Amino acid sequence: MSSAIQPADLGFFSVLASAGSLSAAARELGITTPAVSKHLALMESRVGVALLNRTTRRMSLTPEGEVYLQHARRILGEIDDMEELLGVSRSTPTGLLRVNATLGFGRSHVAPLISRFVRKHPQVEVQLQLSVNPPPLTDDAFDVCIRFGAPPDSRMIARQIAPNRRLLCASPAYLARHGVPKVPHDLTRHNCIGIRQGEQAYGVWRLSSGRGKTVSTEAVKTRGNLTTNDGEIAVNWALDGHGILMRAEWDIERYLRNGRLVQVLPQYFTPDASIHAVYPQRHQLAARVRVFVDFVALAFTQQAAVSK
Repeated sequence: MSSAIQPADLGFFSVLASAGSLSAAARELGITTPAVSKHLALMESRVGVALLNRTTRRMSLTPEGEVYLQHARRILGEIDDMEELLGVSRSTPTGLLRVNATLGFGRSHVAPLISRFVRKHPQVEVQLQLSVNPPPLTDDAFDVCIRFGAPPDSRMIARQIAPNRRLLCASPAYLARHGVPKVPHDLTRHNCIGIRQGEQAYGVWRLSSGRGKTVSTEAVKTRGNLTTNDGEIAVNWALDGHGILMRAEWDIERYLRNGRLVQVLPQYFTPDASIHAVYPQRHQLAARVRVFVDFVALAFTQQAAVSK
């Protein structure tokens, strides 16, 4: 008795979902549109559920189709990994690469790099998902996650691709009106722009001073009348003079250079925010993952050199 799911169905359905229509999938697969429709009908007949909602002009995945696609792409990725481990894969990176990044940083920095990456490696299919709250590192939904700060999970490989710091900043106009903080406790008397992201403790800023064994850290409970889950919006509010902001240096460096923002309490240190590419240990030999991480690391290194 034949299985309800055939190996050839996985790649077919992945292409179909990416193409967006039966005719586009037919062009990519080099077959006719009726042949695509027939293959899909046979798949749905074998599994006993509809995988696509389709009209004459558009199609969309059913909930069952979403589950099918998620597992199909995971299995296809594992096949690519196995080929890498066995040394039978071609030297050119191929296959599906699933990338996750935070919303603002992903839009501003990761997405443009992916555009350059796929021009250089057109046989890699990249899916980029941006998240306000990054998914758990143990989640198998992604091959590479771009994260701030070193991840605590030892089962993951974390390669630092760029140094980064979180800095306190404000516009010159705000500081002229409200004064410049001298010590961390002064922040309690200022309007501080809040960002709700990930698992970070909201409204508590930790600032450290000293070195080595003499380091002391002070936790400051901040307050303010503006809060968002989008870092870009928060930066714009700081530029508009609404208050003091803690933000990654990569996001505000250009404004510090041109004077639109001024660093606040520069003698104090905030928690590390170095940028890491994080991926499961089983992916470390996969060409598509290795080449992508090398590409991103080199691009960030070159960008940092130009900025200095």
